[in-house]
Amino acid sequence: MQVTIRTIGNSKGVVLPKPLLAQAGLGDDQIAQMTVEDGAIVLRKAALPVRTGWAEAAQALAAKGGDELVMGEFGNEVDAELAW
Repeated sequence: MQVTIRTIGNSKGVVLPKPLLAQAGLGDDQIAQMTVEDGAIVLRKAALPVRTGWAEAAQALAAKGGDELVMGEFGNEVDAELAW
């Protein structure tokens, strides 16, 4: 597909057809990552931040009772004897 590079203020831009964005999994107001690879401009979905959704998953697990200790509690009576 050929596109025209247009001037937008001091920058340049292209119009990306909605079906093309949909094929790439990109939508309105979504952050994307743009790089240059082997002379080509590549636009990708931005990587999710590390641990995205972990808090919600932990809450759901706790609500189902799935956060019980597998090996039980460990005693710490001998901690006072340890030399740090």
